[in-house]
Amino acid sequence: MFASPLVISLFAFGFVALLALGALATWRNSAATDVEDRLATLVGGKKAAPKLKTSELLAEASGGMTGIAGRIGGSLTKLGLMLEQADNPMTPHTFFMATLGCGGAGFAAAVLGGAPAPLYPVSALLAAFGPLLYVMFIRRQRHKRFAAQMPDALELIARALRSGHSLASGLHVVVEEMPQPVSKEFSLAYEEQNLGLPLEIALKNMLKRVPNMDLKFFVTAVAIQRAAGGDMAEILDKLSHLIRERFQIMGQVQALTGEGRISGLVLMALPVATFLAIYYINPGYIEPLFEDPRGRMMIGVATVLQVVGALVIKKIVNIKI
Repeated sequence: MFASPLVISLFAFGFVALLALGALATWRNSAATDVEDRLATLVGGKKAAPKLKTSELLAEASGGMTGIAGRIGGSLTKLGLMLEQADNPMTPHTFFMATLGCGGAGFAAAVLGGAPAPLYPVSALLAAFGPLLYVMFIRRQRHKRFAAQMPDALELIARALRSGHSLASGLHVVVEEMPQPVSKEFSLAYEEQNLGLPLEIALKNMLKRVPNMDLKFFVTAVAIQRAAGGDMAEILDKLSHLIRERFQIMGQVQALTGEGRISGLVLMALPVATFLAIYYINPGYIEPLFEDPRGRMMIGVATVLQVVGALVIKKIVNIKI
């Protein structure tokens, strides 16, 4: 039963889907905007890529497989950073064990629920994505709270600078007055500079933990002010005002695109809900989709179209400001 061509094809589809998700994540991480590249260069976290000679290009081409393996290993090592960004106490080993456990639970739930055999690996695959989706969700929520607290944190630092405190003391004011998560991140940066690490390096480390554009502007402003001088308090006030204005525009955009986002959710959930409802009402009506080759082809085409439609709708409703 488990060695049928349909089950093998479903496993192959899951493997290809994982590769596609990995490629998409790699592309999103590498597709930084020009502003981000310039900010990273000013901060010192990115250097211009040197031009390779012909011999170096040939050597790189000959070691292509090694490079691919290295990139895959690098993607796996980013798991620890993702857990740290989500402020999750799990280790990568615990995360992988939770993924395997959820996959097994999904497989068992499909068997006990009386689902058709071809849906067993699909249920296991969907359940295995549970821990990853959970970590990504809490990471996104944490970053949203941090972004919302950034204007107040910058205003506190500006007031501390005007009252005669140093920039490090301003960070300590944020630690004492602001709630989580901004207080924890600034606390880590403050403790690092107290232990002898330069303030610019401590802020860069915080930027790695919280990849936020507003924080990147703050780190860049600190680096430029340290090198060329200037009124840091005025810069922080203007940056705080800019962030608040951008949040206001983002709220308007979210209100205008709400209908499109809800339509996307309905269009994605409706086919799956209809399939499950018809299967439990009349299983014989659904069985030809799995038994007939044309039905299996229809399932594959429908799945691909669902994914393409979701990506297109997300691209339309996500407007960068």
